[in-house]
Amino acid sequence: DQTSIQIWNKGKERNWFLTLADREKLEMVSDTQELPETGEIVIATVTKISDHGAYVTLDEYNKIQGFLHVSEIAPGWVRKVNKYVREGEKKVLLVKKVESGRKEIDLSLKQISKDQRKKKLLDVKRFEKEQGILKNIQEKSELTTKQIEDLEDKFLSKYDSVYDAMLNIAIKGSAEIEDLKLQKKVVTTIEDICSKMKLPSVELRGILEISNNQSNGVELIKKTLKDAENVEDAKIEITYLGAPKYRLSLVSQDFKTAEKSLKPILEKIEKSVKKQNGIYIFTREESIKIGEG
Repeated sequence: DQTSIQIWNKGKERNWFLTLADREKLEMVSDTQELPETGEIVIATVTKISDHGAYVTLDEYNKIQGFLHVSEIAPGWVRKVNKYVREGEKKVLLVKKVESGRKEIDLSLKQISKDQRKKKLLDVKRFEKEQGILKNIQEKSELTTKQIEDLEDKFLSKYDSVYDAMLNIAIKGSAEIEDLKLQKKVVTTIEDICSKMKLPSVELRGILEISNNQSNGVELIKKTLKDAENVEDAKIEITYLGAPKYRLSLVSQDFKTAEKSLKPILEKIEKSVKKQNGIYIFTREESIKIGEG
């Protein structure tokens, strides 16, 4: 037997025909089960496909079940659900509606943009990496579950994430976390892990056109560019391309830090060149990500 479940969506009534057994699956959730919020982006595993859509479990919510209706799988008419989703496949989905009383979760695939999907997958990847880092620290420092949870809390009291904490330590050294007052064996373990971390990096590039008609113009330009290469939080390299062009390359841990470092460098070069009555032009080239953390 089948029962008609009426679901209201944007003021329009729809009839989704689900078996009573499937209806029971949607309702079999503990009253204490944490539920996602409407508009939240989640990772889900497809568990069953029907003519009307797909059942999924939410990976981040203790495998609670949700439903992806056929109308929310892709724009236009979807003839075969399994053309877009397959059992066992993981999908990034948008939470459209949560019926907390009935413990029903309606999801959407078609409303997820490529950028949202990419960001969510990166967030999940980073979270998994963080859990691996914490487990590594726990095993090497022989910490209890309570102690590693306390360490995580200390990291999060100062940084946005465990990964950000480790990244800052890898770049600036363990003095960065002296205020957290950690055990010496824990600090030593963290230093060891950080020394092996592959740091993320980005590169900003551009062409400098500099000329100086003074008799010692070449030497003045060389000095100006050499002085510009001494910066913190970034690695800068200026190479000669042929008069009057030079390529400036600045490498830093992220685009925000790189842009922050680049601005005063260019201002310094421009000020020095114009003070000597020279000509200064800077043309940006495409920025690139050259390393993943």
